[in-house]
Amino acid sequence: MLRTASAPARPGTGTRRLGLVLAACCLGQFMNVLDASVVNVALPVIAKDLDFGSGLQWVNSAYTIAVCGFLLLGGRLADLYGQRRVFLAGVALFTLASSVGGAAGGPATLVAARAFQGLGAAVMTPATLTVLATTFTEPTARAKAFGAWSAVSGAAGAIGVLAGGLITQWFSWRWILLVNVPIGLALLVGVAVAVPESRRGGDRRSLDVPGALTVTLGLMAAVYGIAESHTYGWGSVRVLGSLVAGVGLLGLFLLIQARFARRPLVPLDVFRHRSMRSANLVAFFGIAALFSTFYFLTLVLQQVLGYSPLRTGLSYLPLSLGLALGGWGISSVVPRLGPRPVLLGGLTLATLGLLWLGRLDEHSGYLADVLGPLLLLGFGMGTVLNATTNAATADLPAHQAGLASGLLNTTRQLGSALGLVVLATLAAGRSGSAAAAPGGEAARHALASGYGLALTGAAFCAAAGLLAALTVPVRKASRSALADGETLAA
Repeated sequence: MLRTASAPARPGTGTRRLGLVLAACCLGQFMNVLDASVVNVALPVIAKDLDFGSGLQWVNSAYTIAVCGFLLLGGRLADLYGQRRVFLAGVALFTLASSVGGAAGGPATLVAARAFQGLGAAVMTPATLTVLATTFTEPTARAKAFGAWSAVSGAAGAIGVLAGGLITQWFSWRWILLVNVPIGLALLVGVAVAVPESRRGGDRRSLDVPGALTVTLGLMAAVYGIAESHTYGWGSVRVLGSLVAGVGLLGLFLLIQARFARRPLVPLDVFRHRSMRSANLVAFFGIAALFSTFYFLTLVLQQVLGYSPLRTGLSYLPLSLGLALGGWGISSVVPRLGPRPVLLGGLTLATLGLLWLGRLDEHSGYLADVLGPLLLLGFGMGTVLNATTNAATADLPAHQAGLASGLLNTTRQLGSALGLVVLATLAAGRSGSAAAAPGGEAARHALASGYGLALTGAAFCAAAGLLAALTVPVRKASRSALADGETLAA
């Protein structure tokens, strides 16, 4: 029998406890997402300080591969062995890896630390969603909790660019990692005190080891191939071999789950839930659009418009604000309308914002050409992150909350990795030869053309998500459920 935390009947101490649970989950997710983007601005400084040579991309790739490879396993661990226990383990590993990375004396140590940070994040991220899904059960309270989590998820990516610029310019790149240590220690205390445990009692379920190995290695191989394609090309033996190995291992994983596993890591009947399938498809395209924008817009601001790292970071504040307002502000609407209309509206705004950004060139100004589309993109994607999370977990039993969370976050990671590589290839093809032309103006124009094509490609990713959102079931919460949720949230 599954033991889950239920919402308290009285608003007093119980309400404060729920607030602490929400704060702990949001802080854990903030650390995860922030660390995926905060390093980007500091990469040139890191390369010079640690004499990286040609392997600089592994500062990010090690993190991404580890996160994507272990997310599915991390989500299932929370279901099987307890959400608080797994949450604490993820935070502890992430904090320890951050301290090692911040003190790294060479490239190998930093890359290894980033990989273990990714492993910690892969354990921690689905645990945060599992805690929210099993703690906030009423529709309105659940939507508000997911709204706060989604707002933090989206805003942290943009804030990471700002924080990276500030820390790199005023302090040292090492503090980009070391700042996680006091935050992680505080989070450990908060999780231990506030987060309830939720695990299976009696019949202790064993972990599907063959399934865990094949899906983890398969995802890591596939993401490695995607990440290396930008350097070696899609036709290289390294890339093709990794992709073939990844697909083969994932195929073997599905066979194990369907035919041989007594207690499968991913029960395949979970894919019968239409809302979960559709939400993952929307998440793939939506995150591909959003996180590719962080990368290409940063390049436009610095290489085309000549912004400093600090000014680049400050330029993202409207995007952060829009993501936060969209994720939180829509939370009371999702239980009334269901996720589908919210996704359609949000993805329409995001598509328009990205098409606008795709027109940036070397003569663009911030107020006329950057501010407006950032607000559209931020508010639109903030609502999308909220509604997607709600749709992906709404109809599943509580003991599969971690599984749903792991699937959703794995899909997001795959979307961000594949989207960035494909759009970077488009940008390089458009601007590569012209960027080498003599004269700064010609080079800036060529770069603007390539990055603009990539941002337009991100708009098409958002449009693909819009089409996927049409498959999300039309669903409304009952009036009684809404009334219960509004009472809890009051």
